[in-house]
Amino acid sequence: MLSTTVKQNTEINPSSLIKNMKIWSQELGFQQIGFSNIKLSQAEKNLQKWLYMDFHGEMHYMEKHGKKRSRPEILVPKTLSIISVRMDYLSVNKEINKNLLDHPKKAYISRYALGRDYHKVLRKRLKILGTKISEAVTSLGYRVFVDSAPVLEKPIAEKAGLGWIGKHTNLINKESGSFFFLGEIYTDLSLPFKKANSNHCGSCTTCIDICPTKAIVAPYVLDARKCISYLTIELKGSIPEKYRKLIGNRIYGCDDCQIFCPWNKFAKKSVIKDFSPRHQLDSLELIEAFLWDKDTWQKKTEGTAIRRISHEQWLRNVAVALGNAKKSNRLIIALESRRDSDSIIVKEHVEWAIQQHS
Repeated sequence: MLSTTVKQNTEINPSSLIKNMKIWSQELGFQQIGFSNIKLSQAEKNLQKWLYMDFHGEMHYMEKHGKKRSRPEILVPKTLSIISVRMDYLSVNKEINKNLLDHPKKAYISRYALGRDYHKVLRKRLKILGTKISEAVTSLGYRVFVDSAPVLEKPIAEKAGLGWIGKHTNLINKESGSFFFLGEIYTDLSLPFKKANSNHCGSCTTCIDICPTKAIVAPYVLDARKCISYLTIELKGSIPEKYRKLIGNRIYGCDDCQIFCPWNKFAKKSVIKDFSPRHQLDSLELIEAFLWDKDTWQKKTEGTAIRRISHEQWLRNVAVALGNAKKSNRLIIALESRRDSDSIIVKEHVEWAIQQHS
């Protein structure tokens, strides 16, 4: 339910309120704010088709909530408008990111996960924004979301004018590329909104061509079951052998489609210190990562989005990357040290990695 019982406030000056919301959002570190209605009929059709094709794999939560994901008024009754915000997160030089891909000794961790968990950073600031709006409006109902509920955040952000959904299915902004997080406030305020941005992908197919596992099966269509982000994060069991060599050194997520997207020449470095890399995760050696015991892993990843996976999944992913890394005595010794792991999953991937160097 919305946080308060609401009556439409007729004393609100919409233009003045929106002007203030833009100022408040900038003060809170958001790069952009936009507003949309709750009509998502086309996005609903696209989602249903995607689920029907079984492209979501084991992400059963994508189908779990019925129409709540595409019909905001079902998820949060009385919702009339949605406030969308975006926040840049890129903390490492773009060329460094590119050079780290398929490095013979180092791990690649998706750039969004190097610092503090974005859920915590954005949610805290969105709640402050919600409070400021409620102080300006005598009667307001709202609810804050940051990738934490059945919300179609990218179609909503597109409607709000924050960018367009690219062929890789990420949101792209003409001035800032795609390295940013999204957050939403569902509200019972009736807010004016602008026409959504035009699509500027044109005839470019860079993201489709560069994807290591060819997970972008058609423009704007992602088969998550092939995506390295899915394979290293969402998938709990064994990684299919046909994808292991293609994963390279990517041990948590994948950014290839963003790194090589021409629009990301405009991507800006984040000013949010919370997103700065922790524990040298941006230059982590694969062998070191593999030798972390559970306590060390928990300490090194505390407060980051990496905790979405287990230590077992971490070792599974790093074992695959070691199988793709440059062979050395130290590397083989590291793999041998976990050959008798209690985890069947870890043992399987360790054996595969050792075979790659036989």
